[in-house]
Order: sequence, then C-alpha cells, then structure tokens
Amino acid sequence: MELASLPVRHSRQPASWALAGFGIGAVVGALVWMFLLGAAERPDLSDRPATATDRQAAGPLPRSIPALQAHLQTNPDDWRAWAALGLGYVDQARATGSPSLYPKADGAFERSLSLRPDGNVGALAGRGALANARHDFAAGLKLADEAQALDRSDPHAAAARGDALVELGRYDDAFASFQHLVDLAPGLASYTRAAYALELQGDIPGATRTLQLALRDAFTPHDVAFANFSLGDLAWNHGDFSGARRYYTAAASADPDAVGPKAGLARLHAASGAPGDAVAAWRDVVERAPLPEYVAELVNLYRVTGRRPEAQAQLELLGAQRALLTANGVNGDLELALFSADHRVDLDQGLAAAQAEWTRRPSIHAADALAWQLHAHGRPAEALPLADQALRLGTSNALFYFHRGMIKHALGETAGVRQDLSRALAINPHFSTIHAPAAAETLAGLDTGARR
Repeated sequence: MELASLPVRHSRQPASWALAGFGIGAVVGALVWMFLLGAAERPDLSDRPATATDRQAAGPLPRSIPALQAHLQTNPDDWRAWAALGLGYVDQARATGSPSLYPKADGAFERSLSLRPDGNVGALAGRGALANARHDFAAGLKLADEAQALDRSDPHAAAARGDALVELGRYDDAFASFQHLVDLAPGLASYTRAAYALELQGDIPGATRTLQLALRDAFTPHDVAFANFSLGDLAWNHGDFSGARRYYTAAASADPDAVGPKAGLARLHAASGAPGDAVAAWRDVVERAPLPEYVAELVNLYRVTGRRPEAQAQLELLGAQRALLTANGVNGDLELALFSADHRVDLDQGLAAAQAEWTRRPSIHAADALAWQLHAHGRPAEALPLADQALRLGTSNALFYFHRGMIKHALGETAGVRQDLSRALAINPHFSTIHAPAAAETLAGLDTGARR
C-alpha cells in the first residue's frame, strides 16, 4: 500500500494524545521521542468497551503527571487516571532519556488493570506503547491488537499498532494502520506518523506537506515545538540546512526545554565547520538527555577533532547508559550493532545483536544494521543483499546509500560505489560526522584511480 495519496483531513483540534515514537533506530524515529505530547483525554468506560459516543460524553482527565498524581491522591480507584499516568511516564521517559520511569509506567498500567481487568482499552494500548518504547515490538503489536479487539476506534491502540508494525518491517500493514489513525483522529500525532510513512517511501514533498498540516494543527507551545522539530528533522535528513535551522530554531523558541531541537542545532554547528561550537552544543544536549544516540554523536565528534581522552570518557557514559536501558527493559541491539560496526569494536557482540534484531524484526533498519556488521566482518557478499533490502521501499536515506556503497567498494563494483556514495552526499553532504568525509574520500580515490 502506498500512502502517497493519503486522504488526510485538516482538523482544527489540537493533538490530545501521546505520540508513541517510531523507533530509536530510525533517523527520524529516534528524535521523535524528544517531545512529550501529553496524556489523552480518555473516555469514562462502562462495563463494555468504549465507543466513540462514550468518548464524546466523558469528561477530561488532567494531562500532566503532577495533576494526575494529585487526582489519584483523592481518587485512588480511578482506573482511567492510572492508565493516563502510565502513558505520561512512558512519554516523560522518552522526552528526558530516563528509562527508570518505565517501571513506574508498568506499575500504573498494572494498577489500572487490577481495578478494571475487562474492557480497559486505555491500559492495554498504553502497555503496547510501553512495549514499543522498550523495543519489544512483537509484544507492542499483541497488546495493541488486544486493545483494538475491544475498540477499533481507539486512537491510542491504532497508534501503538502502527508503530509496532513499522518497526517489525510489516510496512503495508503499518501504513494501513496509520491511515486508519488519520481517519480516526486527524491531527498532529497522526499526521506526523503519516509523514514518516511517506518519507520511508521516498516521498519527501508529500511528507513535508503532511507535516505542514501537523504544524497548522499545533496550538500549544509544546505541540508547535514538536511540529517544527519534525519539519526540521525532515529538512536536515534531506540536505535543506537553511530550512532545518529555521524549523529547529522555531521549535527551540516554542519549547526551550525540548532537547530534540538542540540536538538538531548541534548537528548544524558540526555541518557548518564550527567544531568548537558543535562540541559545546553536543555537550549541552548530552548533559540534558544522555541518550545513546546523542552520546554516540559526541563520541564521533571528539574522535574526528582528535580529542581521544574525551571520546573515551563519553564511551564510558555510553556503556553506563546502555546498561541503564537494559536494566529497565529496553532493547538497544540495533544501536549497539551500528556503533560496533562504525568503530570496529566488540564486533562479535555487534554481529550477534544485528542478527538478533533481523530475526525479531526484519525492517529496513535491521537489514541495514546487519549488512553493515557483515561488512565490518569482511563478508561483503553476504551484506549486499541485505543492503538492497534496506532500500527496498525507496527510502531516501543517506546512511543506507553510504553503507551499500562501501559494501560495493569491498566487492570491487566501482560503478555501483560511485552511484551510491554520490547519492548519499547528494541527499545530505553532512549526513554523518564520520561517514560523510569517508564517502567523499572514497569517491576522490575512485577519480584518482580513473585518471591514472
């Protein structure tokens, strides 16, 4: 199924339910989690599953975690509020990089289900979002399906289901779920998912138009920041640096506490050839949210600027953060596999992680990670079919093209190397602190060899 003709309908209602992310492994998905869209106004269900009429008739719950906690002090049996609190913890964990909040979320969902074991769509959908946040996408899909069996019109269930499917590599089903979500709740959170689906298929103009709809639907400062951030990421990923700067700056202005726009601006500092400013900006980002992908960016920057002791210190932080994620039930195999292959460290562990991810979820990102690991192990002939798999949707991803180009280089396929590395740099000439220079250097070597 193609989402290119997605019939998104413009809504003037602000997004009132939480965005459940696309997966840390994805370039877009990793940073989508830097914003907290807030808990939804959930319906007051009776003894049967909720219906759309139920939701319209129900009164709203508090949206913030402190307000929900205060509400539960005086209403400890409010199972709807416990489900809302659980989802709030999930989102706060994503926003702050604090996985220690995931057990709190689990406890809130368990309390909700103990109070209301039957027909509790909110808690089931919330647990699906929690499973997705921990990268257990098979469990996320199962829980979302259970929630949808009770109420197919629940947007939380549709969101969790689509997010799980896209990470499991079941793209036709995922895009259908995102379409269903847009039909149910046209607004910021559904449009951002639709835009991601379009981007995965290489439709950048369509993704941009859809995110502009999301921006038009954003009313709170937080939602305005999220929409601008999403547009900034899309612009950055495809080499529009002036657009990225404009959107990231608007996002940072709308929500000064959001980390995602600061990370985007830090990348722009590095791309502009200002390493001192870039290091300072990335240090600020890591101090605010020591997520593995952010720490890895700082490691790379320290290494290319020759600051090896500082890079080593960040590697220790990276190890500690990964241990914390693992202790709180988060699977980080995809990130581990890529970092291992990038730096040729812990390659046996990295290959095992990549193979496990490919078995669990044969997505384009898992295909790319396994291909890159096999290349690092000197097995390019095995890597190339997987690198082709990573690009099967038509995704315009500079890193994917770089990986395939370097795999072809190991195989001596000069024409393919030139094509793929040129494509990577055309998409974004600064797509990676370490790999963009390697792509340019490899192409220059081909040109030198051709002139001899």
